[in-house]
Amino acid sequence: MNLPPPWSEHPAGLIVFVRLTPRASRDEIEGIGQLSDGSQVLRIRVRAVPEKGEANRDLLEILARAAQIAPSCARIANGASSRRKTIILEGDRAAMLGALKAKLAAKS
Repeated sequence: MNLPPPWSEHPAGLIVFVRLTPRASRDEIEGIGQLSDGSQVLRIRVRAVPEKGEANRDLLEILARAAQIAPSCARIANGASSRRKTIILEGDRAAMLGALKAKLAAKS
């Protein structure tokens, strides 16, 4: 079965669906994971604690770096206080997708 990727198109660029793990041993994009409801997410770990927005800030920086955009072009659209988040990345959709796919391929 072919599942949809953990991102979709948005007028400004991309929407990325994320499962965040705070208090991890390192900051990294682990890869694509599947949740119990069958949806696909990008699994990301950060060392920061989920207090005062620290984990969210680190998440946006990691995702922006992977998509090769400025951190100011990444924002949380939904789930700011949840592990499951919806992130909007603003920029050239094709360039961001290429960068994200290359990052994931390097993890394999």
